[in-house]
Amino acid sequence: MPSHASPRPGVAPSGDPSTGEIRVPLQLFVLDHPVGVVDLVLSHVEAEHHHAALTWQLNRAERTLGYVTPQAV
Repeated sequence: MPSHASPRPGVAPSGDPSTGEIRVPLQLFVLDHPVGVVDLVLSHVEAEHHHAALTWQLNRAERTLGYVTPQAV
């Protein structure tokens, strides 16, 4: 069955300054029906790697598709 996770609406990611841990609240779906919630917990290093990978993908999409993000303006 196709499943996915999306950021939980209305709940912001949070961080623990003492450990550097980042928590990303997610909602889980099966066939686009919500089935639960979970927090993705990342170490500081993992969060940095994901941030870099997402930034690279977003920048690549902007170049390919001509998108303009607020940072690029």
